[in-house]
Amino acid sequence: MAEQLVGIAAARAYARAMLPGIADLLLPRSCAVCERAMDAGETTLVCGRCWARAHELPHPRCDRCGHPQTRPTCAWCAQLPPFVRAARSAYWMPGGTAGAIVHALKYGGWSGVADAMAERMARLPWPRDVVAERSMVIAIPLAPARERERGFNQSVLLGRALASRWKIPLVSDCVVRARATGTQTRLTPEERRSNVSGAFRASQHARERLQGAHVILVDDVVTTGATLAECATTLFESGARIISIVTFGRAPAAGDRAH
Repeated sequence: MAEQLVGIAAARAYARAMLPGIADLLLPRSCAVCERAMDAGETTLVCGRCWARAHELPHPRCDRCGHPQTRPTCAWCAQLPPFVRAARSAYWMPGGTAGAIVHALKYGGWSGVADAMAERMARLPWPRDVVAERSMVIAIPLAPARERERGFNQSVLLGRALASRWKIPLVSDCVVRARATGTQTRLTPEERRSNVSGAFRASQHARERLQGAHVILVDDVVTTGATLAECATTLFESGARIISIVTFGRAPAAGDRAH
């Protein structure tokens, strides 16, 4: 009898181990970006080939803003408010397949892609004091209408995955969108700053939560930094001592090399 029970248990364990392979055989998984069948052993929603074709920001990079250094002085740092301690991004945008990965997350409904994106963002090196002091993650809020249309806030998904890896909380009730803003895609840097001016406001209890904190502000992509700077300003004026910024993608500035 005991031998029979052991045999049944072994058979069940074998069946459970085989189920994923059977499922892949009957319903082969496809990459969320290139739509080709995933290779055996790949467990994420984006295949290894697509990740390999995403263009990482090249080295050397500025210690403060993380931008590739192509000139003696860092022009990108000048765009950041003085209370922003550091900024980091993982990939150029569009940057080979990096843009398609973001598109799959935001517009393709592949919300699960956020975890693999955050994994790569979490690998970015930071100054020692940022690692020691960071106490919370805050995601750039979406306008309510846009979040309802999309079904989620992609920055919150990235922020939640980062907070889990860094063992600090994701705080979602300190800053909200005060008004909807138009798309920034075709605007000049000056128009972008005007477009997001006053776009965020702090909640009533924000000062209590933020007082003296080193906040990590998260977004999917940074272009000129206008949206992030505006949100960072709201956090600073509401009690945060210092803010650092992390995004998955970053648009090249004039004169940057894409590889």
